[in-house]
Amino acid sequence: MNTLLKRLTVFAAIIIGFLTGADAQESYSPNGTYQFAVKDGNKLCLDEYLATPGSETSLNGNAKPSIVFVFGGGFKGGERSHKEYLPWFKMLNDEGYTVLTIDYRLGMKGVKTKGGIGSVKQFYHSVSIACEDLFSATKYIIDNAETLQVDPDNLVICGSSAGAMTVLETEWLLCNGKATETLPEGFRYAGVMSFSGAILSREGTPKYSKAPAPTAFFHGTADKVVNYGNMRVFNWVFAGTDKLVKIFKKNGYVYNAFRFKDHRHEIADSMVETFADQIRFLETNITRKVARIVDSTIDDPEA
Repeated sequence: MNTLLKRLTVFAAIIIGFLTGADAQESYSPNGTYQFAVKDGNKLCLDEYLATPGSETSLNGNAKPSIVFVFGGGFKGGERSHKEYLPWFKMLNDEGYTVLTIDYRLGMKGVKTKGGIGSVKQFYHSVSIACEDLFSATKYIIDNAETLQVDPDNLVICGSSAGAMTVLETEWLLCNGKATETLPEGFRYAGVMSFSGAILSREGTPKYSKAPAPTAFFHGTADKVVNYGNMRVFNWVFAGTDKLVKIFKKNGYVYNAFRFKDHRHEIADSMVETFADQIRFLETNITRKVARIVDSTIDDPEA
């Protein structure tokens, strides 16, 4: 097998591994559920969990952002308000953050993956339509900001696994003028949080025409599901946290990187364990707008 074919095989294997690996909390109900779009016969909704009454929704006179969350599940499964997310939603609410958790179309649902470039293209399509749906949710939130009680200029997009890929890709598209919805001129997300995410590009190494929003990366260095490093075949690039941080560092973009040594894809669901680092990022980089750079290697996400 020649070198190029080997790389293509490995590249496709990473995609298939991601799909394969995507396979008891008190009730915590949203304050409201809203339909933001209908696409391909799918009703797409968002649940809103408002900041806990009496919680601190500002810091030194600066309003805390609202969190727009995109769930994980390999683009073939998952739920916007899965019970495993609820403890984390409540923790954010208690700290004064409103959470809006959204649906998106599952482009890999029911798709049989056989490897090769066909699988990569189908996976890319799945990422693309998820980004389209996040843009649609964003437009709905902006247009209905008063009803939702949020500041449309103070939104942090956040995702786990497939959702993390979606938020990183969406911010990259926005920075390059490729939003799929008509958003207000000059609209920018306030920040991005990625739990085991990557960018899948068919245009070579990702480049940003405008500086991306401050971004917090959480990723296991031994993740075999969503690539931590960088994989390239022709112009197809699967750029994980390590590669993206290098791009951010080279260009002077603001980031907080938390690398969990020898950990695998479990970091995608480490939102409770890494909560202190999230709050520091949200309070310092987003609310206070301090350009704090962090690049930390951690032995244990529970430490």
